[in-house]
Amino acid sequence: MHWQLHYLETAMSSTRLSTPNPAVTDDCCAQLAEHEPAYRKYLLDRGNVKSYVRSCEAAVAHLSTWMVQAHKSFADIGEQLVAEFAQEHLPRCKCATPARRREDVMSALRHLLVVLRDAGAIAPEAQDTTPVGEELRRFDRHMTQVQGLAARTRENAVRMVGRLLRGQFADGAVEFGAITPEHVRGFFAEQAKLCKAPTSLRSVVSGLRLYFRWHSMLGDRVHALAGAISPPAYWQQSSLPRSLAPAEVEQLVAALGQPGPSMRRADAMVRCALDLGLRIGEVARLSLDDIDWHTGTITLRRTKGRREDVMPLPAATGQAIAAYLCNERPTTLHRMVFASHKTPRERCICAALVGKTIREAYSRAGLPHTRAHLLRHTMASRLLAGGSSLKEVADVLRHRSLNTTLVYAKLDSRRLVAVALPWPGTSAPTVGSRA
Repeated sequence: MHWQLHYLETAMSSTRLSTPNPAVTDDCCAQLAEHEPAYRKYLLDRGNVKSYVRSCEAAVAHLSTWMVQAHKSFADIGEQLVAEFAQEHLPRCKCATPARRREDVMSALRHLLVVLRDAGAIAPEAQDTTPVGEELRRFDRHMTQVQGLAARTRENAVRMVGRLLRGQFADGAVEFGAITPEHVRGFFAEQAKLCKAPTSLRSVVSGLRLYFRWHSMLGDRVHALAGAISPPAYWQQSSLPRSLAPAEVEQLVAALGQPGPSMRRADAMVRCALDLGLRIGEVARLSLDDIDWHTGTITLRRTKGRREDVMPLPAATGQAIAAYLCNERPTTLHRMVFASHKTPRERCICAALVGKTIREAYSRAGLPHTRAHLLRHTMASRLLAGGSSLKEVADVLRHRSLNTTLVYAKLDSRRLVAVALPWPGTSAPTVGSRA
């Protein structure tokens, strides 16, 4: 007996809903049962354990039961049906099934939609067909094909411009000329209320300016609209970059190598950030193909600067990565260095996991810090203390502009003492002397 039919009979025996149409019952259960092997294979191929696969199958069976009771057909399956199931049925569900937790059920049903669409059994995911949706797709194509912007930058711009356009035109036609500076100022003021810090408004400014520049290329007048944006004052060099003190670095390194689950992965991530100055996103995207063990180099691709950089791989970092690969990394189909240790293992890790892992390493070392980016600043400080020039630091950190690296000049006490003015009534300090 198929799992859909089993859960259907169990649920029907414990509920008092109206008797379903037998034709609808056969349609839902029989057609879903046809895709049961493909659904199970899809989940197992992505590294999911059998217990998780069983819970997903139970969630699909739960959906099948509800579809029969609600007189839904197989052709109705899609995002709208799943949302209706989650919002209307799950909160007051009394079905005799363990698949009731909303997060688990939604995850299982998202997998189901992927499998059914790959098989061509249901319609493709519907696009936003409103004029605003079409405008945003054209804007996104421009940013991709003409400007070559990164996906995250495009997503942020589309989100911000979408808010502006939907607030102005709703589902009606988009008339760019109807947008006035007053509309832009009002929208900007609304977004300012949602931002926790003034610097967060920079993403709003960036998205709107990209949109206005695009329309400027199309021949529209945008000067008044661009002038209506008032980004908050931001002094990039106003503060010192925080970094770990030498004693704290030793404390952090001494805390590495502890036994426990995922500890080798944590050690390798910390080493990548501390010894190579990698951003957390670069650590997450590091591939096995990026490491050349024979030459002792590592190639950084898909970086913030959108270029490839070859760097020497320090021995300690290479040893930490090798220990993780040989002794702890689970078997996966993807080629990323760092894999998820939870199912589904085929899902690549995100930058947030790297940041969390580094914060936990701080905690194990007894350090009060929370920002993973401190390790990148620490590397720059250590290079300067070792006598490297700002140009060399910029090369190692892969900054496109030397201005980005200038903030570290304030940490170079070895050179700053040479240009320091004497305190009134004292003689000028000499290099190597104590202040």
